[in-house]
Amino acid sequence: MQIDKLEQSLRPVETPMVPYPPKYITLASGEKMVVHQIGREDVPRVLEAVKPMIAVAKDFYDIVAARLYAELLGYYRYRVKDEYCLVGTVNGVIAGIVNGRMLDEKVGMSYHTMTLKRGLRIGAQLFAAKMEYHMDYLGQEEVWIVAESPIGFRRWMIEYELEPRPEQWHELGGVPTYVLTKALWEKHKAAKCTGRRPVPEEMLAKARELILP
Repeated sequence: MQIDKLEQSLRPVETPMVPYPPKYITLASGEKMVVHQIGREDVPRVLEAVKPMIAVAKDFYDIVAARLYAELLGYYRYRVKDEYCLVGTVNGVIAGIVNGRMLDEKVGMSYHTMTLKRGLRIGAQLFAAKMEYHMDYLGQEEVWIVAESPIGFRRWMIEYELEPRPEQWHELGGVPTYVLTKALWEKHKAAKCTGRRPVPEEMLAKARELILP
């Protein structure tokens, strides 16, 4: 596709990022959730899953969904630098979504975690996968994190014993910044980050169908 000079000037220079290797996690229900990274071409499909949640006020889904929608659209339209999105699917159906970006080679910026299939700690599993991507695959030293709901604060700030960093403001604003350091990741990784690799080809192909819930 031809990109004119004006459009090209609006697009940030992208940093090469190692792709996240897919994995599958056995949930408490016995179902297997595949966690994999999507590309720009998949974003419109994922936006269809996010959009209805903008009208759901319970547990602050509305603000999380609205911001996630805008972030993914920014990624799709080349208006956010070095963003990524991981999706969890169960039998091909979208069960949860997480996203973030690289601030620079040492620091990661966690954006949002949204669960569509509740009651199985899918959000917690996907958040851990996001931290795994930053720490173990992108090789970063720390990830900046904020929460927009009490559930998120308990799951991330308290359970991971995150380091408060009030002097540094996260791009999302809100609650002062908390930080996952390498030391904290190594402390909690074994308990929080689960899953197996490689994902069988048939299972991965089904996951990539991105069926709407």
